Amino acid sequence: MTLRRLAVAAAFALAAAAVTAAPAAAQPLRVCADPDYMPFSNRAGQGFENKLAQAVGHALGEPVTYVWRSMRGPGGFDQFLHDTLNAGRCDVVMNVPYASENVLVTRPYYVSSYVFVYAKKRKYDITSLDSPVLRDLKIGFEQDTPPETGLKLRALILHSKPFDVGDTPGESPADILAAVKSGQIGVAVTWQPSIGYFMRSYPGLVSVPLPNSRAAGTVEQYVFPMAMAARKTDTRTRDALDGAIGRNKDELQRVLRSFGVLIYTGPSDVQGAQT
Repeated sequence: MTLRRLAVAAAFALAAAAVTAAPAAAQPLRVCADPDYMPFSNRAGQGFENKLAQAVGHALGEPVTYVWRSMRGPGGFDQFLHDTLNAGRCDVVMNVPYASENVLVTRPYYVSSYVFVYAKKRKYDITSLDSPVLRDLKIGFEQDTPPETGLKLRALILHSKPFDVGDTPGESPADILAAVKSGQIGVAVTWQPSIGYFMRSYPGLVSVPLPNSRAAGTVEQYVFPMAMAARKTDTRTRDALDGAIGRNKDELQRVLRSFGVLIYTGPSDVQGAQT
């Protein structure tokens, strides 16, 4: 072999070694999200789930990509999970109840609750679904949620108005606030993280937490720890997300609070929180 051929061979060997030694590109964190459901997420990246995904991706050193699908079509959120996360189309859904059974949940990263919303000027004495004043008010509620069951247990459903924002594409959680402001309903019972972002546009309204209850004999849960979700068998992603939550929980909660999400840090918060 001539010196020239040796030089060429060496050059190829060095190039091959460089390619071999080059670090692999970071795999993207694939997030399944709704393209048009503020304050949770949208294609423009303006929702709190978008901001949480960016924070987690940064913590993991992974770029974030999205798989878009409405959570509010036929079959609702369960169908969304079936068609996206559990079909292997993405790695994580950013915001699910910690007790969810059809996914692999992370540790909780915040706790929030359902709330009553009514006009400040009314100064209603409302602390639970057993508050007497509720028998004289038209109550707005989101269909297929725990408060609906609570209203049925107390026969309050007879003078209540259902809303179906969670299953109707194009509608906004702010619709129930508008109904309170206009007097269409006297009080709303809704999930606080869905309306905290919009409450700043309704300064005449106040929200009061709905506490867990045993008043009707059965356990009624209205305060929920929330987590992220990986596929049922994807322990690697779940463990990585758990690590990111553990290291960055304060930052994640700052994101949530910037969207007006009420976060409980202890049992006394549920009794004393009012916004």
